[in-house]
Amino acid sequence: MKTFKSLFVAFVCMMVSNVALADDRPIPVEQLPASAKTFVTNNFQGKKILYAEKDWNSYECRLDDGTKIEFTSKGDWKKVDRNRMSAVPTALVPAVIKQYVKTNYGNCMISKIEKERYGYDIELSNDLELKFNHQGTLIGMDD
Repeated sequence: MKTFKSLFVAFVCMMVSNVALADDRPIPVEQLPASAKTFVTNNFQGKKILYAEKDWNSYECRLDDGTKIEFTSKGDWKKVDRNRMSAVPTALVPAVIKQYVKTNYGNCMISKIEKERYGYDIELSNDLELKFNHQGTLIGMDD
């Protein structure tokens, strides 16, 4: 019976610590890494960070125009998600991907971009999702 109680207590402690580490928790904007704040200042002039949160290995913030940005623990951007009426800053999109979108979807904006291990995942203003490798070659599509 003692062994069961010990195992049960250990299990409960492990679950509580996992939940505590996994949960996003609000933080003051000042606690975002300096590189994350610089990224927002340089790419979203005139926009204000309204909300920030920290996970065990990442940060996330929301701007006053509804833009959601995810950062690594070092403050490097991982994902920028704007509404369908706004484009992500062109500086974030590799030139070959910009050209592909312009050539094939000229009337659409890139409203979301996410860095992935394989390359980039983008979403267009028409809700089409395109996946590119690091060389900018289209490798997948989802509507």
